[in-house]
Amino acid sequence: MKAVITVVGRDSTGIIAKVSGKCSEYSVNIIDISQSVIEEYFTMMMVADIDKCSIDYKDFVDIMNDMGRENGLEIHMMHEDIFNSMHKI
Repeated sequence: MKAVITVVGRDSTGIIAKVSGKCSEYSVNIIDISQSVIEEYFTMMMVADIDKCSIDYKDFVDIMNDMGRENGLEIHMMHEDIFNSMHKI
């Protein structure tokens, strides 16, 4: 299964490293990534394989949310099934 991870906040050094490092720590594989900086604002969208995540999905979501708050970022995760359902006509 996959999840969509979005990250938004003021640009600073190491955002991609922090998020990808946390994914690696819990065996979440990043499949695709897109990031952009517009003036001082950072945005990133990732698609990640969560099949081998070493902890429960909800626990990983909570860890990512906490890391976002600690770093002044908004980090949201959405399971692929929910993302696809929301974007069907």
